[in-house]
Amino acid sequence: MGCKNSKISSANTAVLGVIQIMIGIYHVLMWYFLLLLYVGQIKGVFGTYEPLTYKMGTSLWGLTFVLSGAFTIKAAKYRSRFMLLCTMSLNILCIIVTIIAASLTIVELSHFRSVSYRNYGQAKLGREVSRILLCSYPLEFVVALTYSISGYAYLVKTQDENSESVTEVVEDN
Repeated sequence: MGCKNSKISSANTAVLGVIQIMIGIYHVLMWYFLLLLYVGQIKGVFGTYEPLTYKMGTSLWGLTFVLSGAFTIKAAKYRSRFMLLCTMSLNILCIIVTIIAASLTIVELSHFRSVSYRNYGQAKLGREVSRILLCSYPLEFVVALTYSISGYAYLVKTQDENSESVTEVVEDN
């Protein structure tokens, strides 16, 4: 099987963790930017622009990316079975969060309710930020998927080595 033979070094694993942390911090900062942008809106004739992703705080979900990146770096230094399982679980959670956030962003960008003329610029800027965030979701998806596959391959490899050593001990007796 092709995935069974895949190997990723500890340094590369740490780089994946750092990338996840950077993406997570970027998403949190963009959510803060959107918070400042949308709080400053003036109540107009048509109301204020509050998109779905802002209301749900999807950029704030970047904290899961930060947490997963921290665990990935820790797992690169200390390769225990428990740490690998925790890190893989967090990366799978990041994959799910990424899919949900990207879906919500696509729904948000697919329709645009008219807002008052005063808030149009803020709404337009907020939509551009959502487009930029939409471009970063595939990167997080690929990073989390890469670590999950390589972590699984490592666990299978170590399990096969352990089962082989047990059979060798039994055969020797």
